[in-house]
Amino acid sequence: MTDAGHFKKIETLKNGIEATFRAVRPDDRQKIIDAFRNLERESIFMRFFGYKNHLSEADLKAAVEVDFVRVVTLVVTIMVENREIIIGSGRYSLLNGKSEEEKRAEVSFTVEEDYHGQGIASRLLRYLAQIARETGVRKFLAEVLSENKAMLAVFEHSGFPMHRKKEGDVVHVTLAIEEAAV
Repeated sequence: MTDAGHFKKIETLKNGIEATFRAVRPDDRQKIIDAFRNLERESIFMRFFGYKNHLSEADLKAAVEVDFVRVVTLVVTIMVENREIIIGSGRYSLLNGKSEEEKRAEVSFTVEEDYHGQGIASRLLRYLAQIARETGVRKFLAEVLSENKAMLAVFEHSGFPMHRKKEGDVVHVTLAIEEAAV
C-alpha cells in the first residue's frame, strides 16, 4: 500500500524539466504562498470560482495540515537556482454520507500557467487515483467551470470512465476510478 504522507516520484516533464511529485509538508507554507502569488487571476478564478488576492490563514492551514487519510495533497516542485518551487498541486477530500461501496472524494488541481500542457494534472490525477483506490475510494467528483477546457480535457483523456452533467456554467464530473486507467 502506498504511504501517501511520504509519496514521492521524480519525473521528466514534456519540456525536459525534472519535476518532483510529492506529498505536501507543513514546511511548504511559504512555497504555497509564493506559488499562489505566481498564478494569473484567470487561473485563480478557474480553481476557486472567484478571485482572491491572497490565501487566508484558513486556506494555508488546510493546504499544509493534511492527514493523508481524509485529505491527500500532492505538490509538484522543480528546482530553480537551488530553490525548490511549487508549480502545481492536486488534492482529494473524502466526502461523507456514502457506504463503503460508494466511497467518493472530491478532486481538484492547480498548475502554474508556464507549465500548462506538460502533463502535470494528468500525472497528479493518476497518482491520486492510485492512492485513493488503495483506501477504497471508487469515484472522484469534480466541479469544473465549463470554460476550463484544459481541465475537462484532462478528465476526458484520463482513461477513467467519466460522466458529466452541466448546470449553468459548472460541469459536474464523476470519474469511476475503481480500475486503473489505461
